[in-house]
Amino acid sequence: MDTASLPVFYLSILVGLLGILAILLLREIIKTRRIESTYDKLRKKLQKEPGTAKEYYELGSLYLDKKLHVQAAQLLKKALKDEDELEAENKALIYNALGYAYFAQEQYDLAIRQYKAALKALPDYPTALNNLANIYEKKQLTAKALETYEKVLETEPENKTAKKRAESLRKRFATSS
Repeated sequence: MDTASLPVFYLSILVGLLGILAILLLREIIKTRRIESTYDKLRKKLQKEPGTAKEYYELGSLYLDKKLHVQAAQLLKKALKDEDELEAENKALIYNALGYAYFAQEQYDLAIRQYKAALKALPDYPTALNNLANIYEKKQLTAKALETYEKVLETEPENKTAKKRAESLRKRFATSS
């Protein structure tokens, strides 16, 4: 490559990178608009009339994404209003999300209750188990946290979160002994 074509080469690379960045940015804008559209439709619908558990859960999840934890908890409680009619998996998802809403507000005891309710509905639910173990860690209940992470690993041996946290807790136990 001669020195005269070198600037053209660098310019081509720059234009290519800018094109890739533009595509990625456009995808993110479209995704955000779709989420905002869903958010607006659900919010307006639920202000006018009572919704289904699925709609309350969906809107509650969007509120969680927006870090509006108090509002999310209110919606998720409404999703559980007719919990006897919900399938176990859906009930577990809602309780887990509600647990996260309380966790984000540092209401750990309420979060523990919700995660345990999720596990009552779906006993081997790894996300709820990981979340419960995380709270036990926050509350300095290290033995309970390790036990819970190990329960995750019994059902999901390759769970990266549980593996990493359990290993860390085992090391902590080994150094304190």
